[in-house]
Amino acid sequence: MKNVTKFAFALTTIVLASCASQPDNNISSTSSNTTGWKYNDGTSTGFEVNPKFKNTTPIGMVAIQGGQFNIGSRGEYITAPRDNHRRSITVSSFYMDKYEVSNLNWREYLHWMQLVFGKTAPQLVEQAQPDQTVWREELAYNEPYLQNYFEHPAFNNYPVVGVTWEQAMDFCTWRTDRVNEMALVKAGIIAAPDFSSLQGNEDFEDITKNFIFNTNKYLYDETYNPTVGKRPKKDLNGNERKVRRSDGILFADFRLPTEAEWEFAAYAPVAGQDGLTTEGKIYPWSGYHVRNISKKQFGQLQANFVRGKGDMMGVSGALNDGAVITAPVNAYFPNDFGLYNMAGNVNEWVLDVYRTTTFEDAAEYNTFRGNEYHTPLLGKNENGQQICDIDSLGRAMAEVRYGDDLRNYKDGDPETILNTDFPLFALADSTDVEAGYKDPTDVLAPHITDKTRVYKGGSWKDRIYWLNPSTRRYMDQDKCSSTIGFRCAMSMTGDEGSENETVM
Repeated sequence: MKNVTKFAFALTTIVLASCASQPDNNISSTSSNTTGWKYNDGTSTGFEVNPKFKNTTPIGMVAIQGGQFNIGSRGEYITAPRDNHRRSITVSSFYMDKYEVSNLNWREYLHWMQLVFGKTAPQLVEQAQPDQTVWREELAYNEPYLQNYFEHPAFNNYPVVGVTWEQAMDFCTWRTDRVNEMALVKAGIIAAPDFSSLQGNEDFEDITKNFIFNTNKYLYDETYNPTVGKRPKKDLNGNERKVRRSDGILFADFRLPTEAEWEFAAYAPVAGQDGLTTEGKIYPWSGYHVRNISKKQFGQLQANFVRGKGDMMGVSGALNDGAVITAPVNAYFPNDFGLYNMAGNVNEWVLDVYRTTTFEDAAEYNTFRGNEYHTPLLGKNENGQQICDIDSLGRAMAEVRYGDDLRNYKDGDPETILNTDFPLFALADSTDVEAGYKDPTDVLAPHITDKTRVYKGGSWKDRIYWLNPSTRRYMDQDKCSSTIGFRCAMSMTGDEGSENETVM
């Protein structure tokens, strides 16, 4: 009888816990549950609410449901750097590009830059060009890649390389504005800009007013109103107004994934029917094998990397990964999240600033180092309307105010270091931000600054060790390589457990 009672209690607890996780669906979508006043009522206060909003997955992306997982080093390597000790964290849900950004994607970006700035600000077009000289090596003949890799249609769907972290971030901003511009055009809120009317002799004000849509400028600057389409947004009194975030039409910003997001997405820790995830994965695919062990694709390599000294793709007539340099962004097998090439092909930039000791203090939720909190530069014109300053690309400007730059928070610099037996050799004055950070435990004392960024994933030129998603390397954000590309991410808003529609 006692055992039956225990079982009944346990069953009741499970049922109650299950019920507790379900919403009661009693919150009204038509009136306030705090005041009783109706929403969207022109005869009342006119408070507007969108009751029909549903998350949509941005084009080219995959919706990734977040959760708890063990980030950090996997496997025992005596010589491995101790910069990513394993610990348990939680990552919130987000979106991630299914593929690495390709040459074709980047050429579309360059085409837009050339169209808008080619005659008025050609230096901006030049700044967006990838560095094709990254293919040159002192003792290798790679000129054909320099001449053809970026522009030839044979390489359209290969990952773009030779782009810096800074260029990748500019691409993310451009993509945000183009996607939001298209969303407003499809909703009939604004008309698409007529690029055929560009004469090339417009001044900067004409360009920014008629041909450059910027999301933040649209939201912050009351004087900025792109050409209105057939169905301008109107309030409950029939007055035209701009779209707001609360309308649910605009997307969140595209950006680089954080290191935690990238590692989570690479391992794809999807729970099975028992609610548990597979622990101990070394690579983005299951098991410890670099070749596929399924019956249908038995023996096929699952990534593009170097098998050994001088072996880039196998022997003629029996190629293994089939790629001497990069491979198409949709090559090989996707991981359990449906993402391609999360190991090998090219390394990928992530958002984080590199520090060896970040794991010691990082938050358990949405782990990240690199916060620079931006405050929009806003003002008022003579009519009392809110306006914002714009930069050379027609984008709303913002500033990082004193105390809002946390890139070197608790990183072991002279201002945050605790008692240690190691001398702070080779450190310049702590007030010199560019003097950088030096790990006092590293005898090589690498020069790491606030502009040193993490990249992950391994590349076509790397050995298998670097295909382990927990490994991490770094490079200054204004440098580039033939082995580093990137993909975009976006934070998910609202219900992180819901299904998403896909934007077409």
